[in-house]
Amino acid sequence: MAKNLHDKIVVITGASSGIGLNLAMDVAKRGAVPVLIARSTEKLEAASKEIYQHTGIEPSYYTLDVSQNDAIKKTFAQVVEKHKKIDVLINNAGYAVFDKFIDAKLDDIKGMFDVNVFGVIACTQAVLPSMLERNEGHIINVASIAGKLATPKSSVYSATKHAVLAITNSVRMELKDTNIFVSAVNPGPIKTAFFDRADATGNYTKNVEKLMLEASFVSEKIIQLIERPKREIHLPGWMGLATRFYQVFPGLVERVAGKKLNQK
Repeated sequence: MAKNLHDKIVVITGASSGIGLNLAMDVAKRGAVPVLIARSTEKLEAASKEIYQHTGIEPSYYTLDVSQNDAIKKTFAQVVEKHKKIDVLINNAGYAVFDKFIDAKLDDIKGMFDVNVFGVIACTQAVLPSMLERNEGHIINVASIAGKLATPKSSVYSATKHAVLAITNSVRMELKDTNIFVSAVNPGPIKTAFFDRADATGNYTKNVEKLMLEASFVSEKIIQLIERPKREIHLPGWMGLATRFYQVFPGLVERVAGKKLNQK
């Protein structure tokens, strides 16, 4: 049975643009109350106003860098105090810098792990106590196809998303006797500002432009995941099949599809 999102409190990290903003708008259209979290107060304020104008629901928003653990604890305590509950947490914040491994800067490596991995860990730990108290909730981690199939110049980013998938699976099993769902979303490339930072040369974006998903499509699929929880979704579906084939025949895939995997 599909879940009714009316009056649900949905916390979204990285909510000021891209997938996060699309998600916030879409959950509000279904009667849920989005709680926006991102680093830019100016962008959050603009996003909140836009959502209110289109839906009549006024989201609350919190300026937060998810690499700051103490700030995360404080922010989530404020959210619970104001809304009395958190029904859904969507760990969406994340970024990439594509480089050959030998050229990767240690600051970029640390930054990706701080946001993509430790941010997910800290936000999940911050929300779990209130969910466990109510014995209800849904945690959705936006991972990536890259977490299952690493490609040249994305070694570190792929490693962070692989870690997110491991965390997702483990926490799901730890919570199997509760009414708290834990899901992973594994999208391929999406048409967002993500690549402005990840792909400074523009080569990757140009090479995979025809394969890029619309943020609205990804948002709709995540909404469906909230309504009908499952352990994992791949976007598009055929990429999920490709990763399974790679897991069984890695040498064959790397040999046959080597050029296609080297698009950055």
